[in-house]
Amino acid sequence: MSNRWKPDLKWSDVTPKPLWLNRRQIMTGAAALAAAPLAGPARAQLAAAPSQYSTDEAPNSLEDITAYNNFYEFGTGKEDPSRYADGLTIDPWSVVIDGLVDKPGTYDFADLVKDQPLEERIYRFRCVEAWSMIVPWVGFELAGLLNRVGVQPGAKFVAFETLVRPDEMPGQKSPFIEWPYREGLRLDEAMHPLTIMATGLYDAPIPRQNGAPIRLIVPWKYGFKSIKSIVRISLVDTMPPTTWNMLQPSEYGFYANVNPTVDHPRWSQASERRVGSGLFGGRQDTLMFNGYEAEVASLYAGQDLSVDY
Repeated sequence: MSNRWKPDLKWSDVTPKPLWLNRRQIMTGAAALAAAPLAGPARAQLAAAPSQYSTDEAPNSLEDITAYNNFYEFGTGKEDPSRYADGLTIDPWSVVIDGLVDKPGTYDFADLVKDQPLEERIYRFRCVEAWSMIVPWVGFELAGLLNRVGVQPGAKFVAFETLVRPDEMPGQKSPFIEWPYREGLRLDEAMHPLTIMATGLYDAPIPRQNGAPIRLIVPWKYGFKSIKSIVRISLVDTMPPTTWNMLQPSEYGFYANVNPTVDHPRWSQASERRVGSGLFGGRQDTLMFNGYEAEVASLYAGQDLSVDY
């Protein structure tokens, strides 16, 4: 936990964002980063149409997105995932889908994404530590996958688990977290069209440090809800345990909706720093539901979001 208090700015934050570079150059860089270590079923087709759900804000650079993130399986430092994720084996990859579904089973990655319509979703991303990015994900709606396996009437929540492989994920050798990393959504959240399973980044396969080969993206929630390197999806009838809620329930609630009016016990959530915007700029007001209020506020009608935080 001590790493939370270290200065989180680096030299790349005080240079102009590469968003002014030619987009094709950035995409080429992404392909060079992601294509070489991937083979076979992990290299899913990534031709994706632009999405109506994308923000019109300019995306962060590939460097920002791949070199500064949280992935505690590789360590608690922001740069640890990019340093240590190269050794993660992602091919072959399979995902268990079980619980209250009509077609439970172990699905090969290629089978899992087969026939799922891919889109480029340029989403706002907000971390509970009060930093943010704009990220161009490539993925498909989780609802499409859940409909394919058949959600049974008793299902009320969707639970997710990350891979456990401490010989390749050195952060898992620490007892700081009870592994595997766990997350969950209410079923209506999971079925919302904004909720996607991401398999790509900047039109290339998603890098290991960002959750290869498949991760969850829920853009109106804090980043810790967007579980990476998923190996299990379970449909259940009760609220599932989630890692940060288990670890510190007074700080991290199950819902984790971006809400500038509810502070984290140790810092304000009223504003955020856009990664890559410089030492003296880039701080901006945090938007309710991370700017997706019009799309998702109705999901929480009648709930007290200071209690269901």
